[in-house]
Amino acid sequence: MTTTPDVAGRTACVIGAGVIGTSWTALFLAHGMRVVVHDPRPEVVDDVPAALAEIAPTLSALGLPSGDLATGLSFEPDLGRAVADAYVVQENGPERVDVKQQLWAQVTASAPPDALLLSSSSAITATRQGMELTDAGRLLVGHPFNPPHLIPLVEVVPGERTHPDAVADAVAFYTALAKSPQVVRREVRGFVANRLQRALFAECLLLVQQGVVTVEELDDIVTSSVGLRWAADGPFRSFHLGGGADGFRGYFRQFGPGLRWAIENEERVDLDGDLEDLVVAQSEAAYGGRRGELEAERDRKQLAILRALATATTSPEES
Repeated sequence: MTTTPDVAGRTACVIGAGVIGTSWTALFLAHGMRVVVHDPRPEVVDDVPAALAEIAPTLSALGLPSGDLATGLSFEPDLGRAVADAYVVQENGPERVDVKQQLWAQVTASAPPDALLLSSSSAITATRQGMELTDAGRLLVGHPFNPPHLIPLVEVVPGERTHPDAVADAVAFYTALAKSPQVVRREVRGFVANRLQRALFAECLLLVQQGVVTVEELDDIVTSSVGLRWAADGPFRSFHLGGGADGFRGYFRQFGPGLRWAIENEERVDLDGDLEDLVVAQSEAAYGGRRGELEAERDRKQLAILRALATATTSPEES
């Protein structure tokens, strides 16, 4: 059984310091890791510290150290030197398979042989990313839900050649960061969370396209119903409870025919330019010009939900 490692003092190389990479950087630093950032943009040396300052209040609210985060931060434009001492590499490069294959070829030539090679990719499997590698045993997907420093889920998705020990080590690593790693049993495009999000969002777009609701109205509906329900119990547990004493047997008996008809006759959204313009216009009217304010509000709400869930699932003896 793999034990949870002590990550403090270990070195992480973060490749790509966009929104996701910077969020990972903040989380790693908050857990006492040294972080080497590799990103070709010259402005990255200013952008990352500025982003750390914005993320710090959320880290503090999570109970993590947030002062002097940049103490353990360094930048290295040479990829070989950046990964030379890495305990873990978290890749956040462009969503292009050729770019990722080239990156991993360079990484494996210089990184320690036991380094964990983790990709934040939301769609490209580890098998495809590692096709050009002689040894892809330590390569797997560690896909977060944005922002990684706050949302617990990390989808751990091994490739066809990923060694089982690497999967266990990845789960242990993310657990040490207080994440909720979930091993995905089969490689499928989009993995799990994004497929669910995409399916629901397609229906959201259709309803806006048909003029049933506006963008803002739909957001209010979801946060007052499905979002609240699924945050507490998830879809299967929710519908199991909705079936009454017979659980899903009762649910399928009562709602199965209607569900089957709806699935078989499902309308599909036509994501054309007119719909894109409509969504942009409504979103800007509802939320435009307040990005910083809305991001801070998002973090406060999500922190409140996480605290409420933790309290609700703690037995009286543990509280």
